[in-house]
Amino acid sequence: MSSSPEPPSPDGNLSGSAYQVVARRYRPQSFESLVGQSQVSTALANAIRTDRVGHAYLFTGARGVGKTSSARIFAKCLNCEEGPTESPCGKCEVCAAVNDGQDVDVLEIDGASNRGIDEIRELRANINVRPSRSRHKVYIIDEVHMLTTQAFNALLKTLEEPPTHVKFIFCTTDPEKIPITVLSRCQRFDFAPVEADSIANRLSEICKNEGFDADEDALALLARRANGSMRDSQSLLEQLLSFCDQKITLQDVNQMLGTADLGSVQSIVEEVVNRDSQAALGHLDRAIGKGVDPSQLGSQLVGFFRDLLVVNQGCTKDLLLTANPSDFEEIRQLADRLGSETAMACLQVFDDCLTRMRSSSHARTLVEMAIIRSSNLENLDAVSSLIQQAKSGLELVIRGDQTPAAATAGSGTPARAITDDDSTDRAPVPDNPPAKNVSPEATVPPQNPPKKKQPADEVTPAEPESPRHVSSQNIEQIWRETLENVEDIVADYASQFESVAISAPKCLVVTLDSFYKEKCEAPSVKIKFEETFARLTRQRFRIDFVASNGKPVTEKKSMISKRQKMKELENHPMVRKAIETFDGEIVDVRSANQ
Repeated sequence: MSSSPEPPSPDGNLSGSAYQVVARRYRPQSFESLVGQSQVSTALANAIRTDRVGHAYLFTGARGVGKTSSARIFAKCLNCEEGPTESPCGKCEVCAAVNDGQDVDVLEIDGASNRGIDEIRELRANINVRPSRSRHKVYIIDEVHMLTTQAFNALLKTLEEPPTHVKFIFCTTDPEKIPITVLSRCQRFDFAPVEADSIANRLSEICKNEGFDADEDALALLARRANGSMRDSQSLLEQLLSFCDQKITLQDVNQMLGTADLGSVQSIVEEVVNRDSQAALGHLDRAIGKGVDPSQLGSQLVGFFRDLLVVNQGCTKDLLLTANPSDFEEIRQLADRLGSETAMACLQVFDDCLTRMRSSSHARTLVEMAIIRSSNLENLDAVSSLIQQAKSGLELVIRGDQTPAAATAGSGTPARAITDDDSTDRAPVPDNPPAKNVSPEATVPPQNPPKKKQPADEVTPAEPESPRHVSSQNIEQIWRETLENVEDIVADYASQFESVAISAPKCLVVTLDSFYKEKCEAPSVKIKFEETFARLTRQRFRIDFVASNGKPVTEKKSMISKRQKMKELENHPMVRKAIETFDGEIVDVRSANQ
């Protein structure tokens, strides 16, 4: 909602009396000057015009969005000498007293300091006294959620059926703490955060009235920093008016807030995208050398990566919150190079960094750690694409800049990894293909190096057992044997697998429900499966667990763990008789072919 600047109050600094801050001097005095809350001002104005004024209202919203100001304007509309009217005159004795917060019939109560039952009993005792000079007695209770439960209970009956001359207006930033019995007796209005453009326009009007010249970029940065709070933006402007000399620039705002200019932030992000942590740390050092607060810079980096993420999703420059909209084309190119998966990972890294800063005195070190971690992230979008190919049963195409993903097809068939050099009419891929044309990460060292010749007079030691052949045909049977030899409750979880496959050389992938996956992928549990599998096959395989993403299972794998078999055998008559006769116990269960 558009607004025009309010003239400074007579008691402001222009009259030579005590100085009054900008947030108070330019407080809206009518619904027309209320910025960003058109839905509230329209509803209240229509209620007055149609004579549908309720007896209790609840104004909710973040700090500094106009809740208390709207309550005062509404009280003036009801009690103005020319009213009731949707446009109070602002000149009569009642309007002037309400503006100053000194009207005897408009009582502003602080819920935080008057929260007990005794204060509410006093309010109930005085509520039947008619207003001294106005039509209505208006009670404005700010931060009403701070009232105690007993105070709310004492207010219920009066709130439901107050005298005709009494109106209640409750203001709160936390409506969830208000009992539902109170909420049901009020008309609720939710105040939205004020848009950044509306805040910037209002700040521009204030600067003109104060005789200051302000750059648009500087006011836009102030508006974004306020996070939807008009009062916060005016408090920041108050500092700038004292800091600057008739001219407010973007450099002044950055210096006062301890933030870096967008060029420095973008340079750090570009080096992170380029995987050059050394250059990124250099930009960080230069920014801190100019007086930038590391925690503020961390917040700016979070905002910039957020902008890359939304641009990567196809959003326009109107949704940019940190980056400069005029650099949208460069931002879009950076977003395409980074990818959405990697952008989200960077966001998580820097968000964790900001969380740890609250309890650490090493802010710069934490930001440097976040930059290094983000610079060393893999291309997560390429990995995600390979996993999706594997799950869909397609063959994986591994390029020079990609790493084979550990994944499996939903049908249980192992996904084969092929390279761009493979021809279309290729021979069937063996179960354990050689490392030729596979990326360095997938190369496996030979398991059986050549044996040295022994002298004739020396005794040749016994030959070690050869590794067990592992292929897609017998991998499920070997996995079942592995589960039977793992004496742990997690073997029961792993037995609920949906599929098991070989996705890469020496890499085994087991598909489980997400609940069982979380249980099995713990490092201490995962190593048990890998060691047991290596003992049975005499080969070292890496075992990865992946979630099935809730897909329906066509064939439920029925498997009985060793623990369950032992319990069943204890109930067998012959086994029970043997245990009683020999005073023994079951220590192991093996299949006939073991």
